[in-house]
Amino acid sequence: MNLASPQQKINLLGLDLAAMRAFLEGMGEKPFRALQLIQWIHTKGLTQFSEMSNLSKSLRESLANIATIQAPEIIHQNIATDGTYKWLIRLSDGNCIESVFIPEKTRGTLCISSQVGCILNCDFCSTGKQGFSRNLTTAEIIGQLWLAVRVLSTNNKEHDRAITNVVFMGMGEPLLNLDQVIPAINLMRHDNAYGLSKYRITVSTAGVIPGMQTLRLATDTALALSLHATNDTLRNELVPLNKKYPLAALMIACKDYFKNEPRRSIIMEYVMLAGVNDTIAHAKELICLLQDVPAKVNLIPFNTFPNTTYQQSDPETIHRFQEKLISAGIFTSIRRTRGDDITAACGQLVGDVQDRTKRQQRERERIEQSSRERV
Repeated sequence: MNLASPQQKINLLGLDLAAMRAFLEGMGEKPFRALQLIQWIHTKGLTQFSEMSNLSKSLRESLANIATIQAPEIIHQNIATDGTYKWLIRLSDGNCIESVFIPEKTRGTLCISSQVGCILNCDFCSTGKQGFSRNLTTAEIIGQLWLAVRVLSTNNKEHDRAITNVVFMGMGEPLLNLDQVIPAINLMRHDNAYGLSKYRITVSTAGVIPGMQTLRLATDTALALSLHATNDTLRNELVPLNKKYPLAALMIACKDYFKNEPRRSIIMEYVMLAGVNDTIAHAKELICLLQDVPAKVNLIPFNTFPNTTYQQSDPETIHRFQEKLISAGIFTSIRRTRGDDITAACGQLVGDVQDRTKRQQRERERIEQSSRERV
């Protein structure tokens, strides 16, 4: 095993148990050392090998020469009036991502990113409009949780170990980065790291069917589907990925995901857009679409962002939509908007992205052209 060159040390923050064991075996060490290292890094939060007292002096010295424990850097923190935290996190290449912590009476949910930007370009999502740079590494994904645990326990003792849930609902499409997402989930679930159960981790997807199948076989975490439309014509417009994975195939994949766990359901995320997808006719279509699909529906009031043409459905419309679904026997909730005063709500996360897709440039040109035409 090629351990590391002096110029490029291995970041142990991103190694799950299997990878850590392989790394240590390559050094000639016993596999049990992997559990010790994972506990020091993730439970204790240490970054200096010299402080890891149950490791031999020779191992600590060897690790210092070839490895590092390096988390990304929080460069800005906002705290909303409702207690929601939003962190702007800078990566080693200068790109920035955002993570959000949402405290509630009975839980604390950390919303993390899996990519720098997002490649999918959903029409109603601010994150998608900024373009795409690259996938995050496992260290950058788990690093968001590592940082949040440290910050919350330091800033406010009542938040100590307050993160009970993790949702992959930040920047990016997690199922297009499973090689890095799955090891991060393994660490989140490991008792010597964060000890989260499979029910406490939710991976959200716009509908990458092959990724759903891979995730189902690798880990049985909860799944949320960014649905947002009840027919292919509308979903092709809102979620362009639908052209590749249309609704009929997607519903089959949803039925298959929890086929061995009949009591579990997929969360169907549905952003309510005024006059676009929020009528009773749409509700009836949604009832037909979800027939025989193990699903719970989460209605999400649209969160506006600059230059969008969409508007939020009014509360009465959202409640009528909810009542129609409930009357058909579909469990339906309305997500309470959190952190919108610091643009930390659903669909509002925007980092500093070195946009490989040139999407931001094209959007600026479109806006400038529209302004000239109006003049």
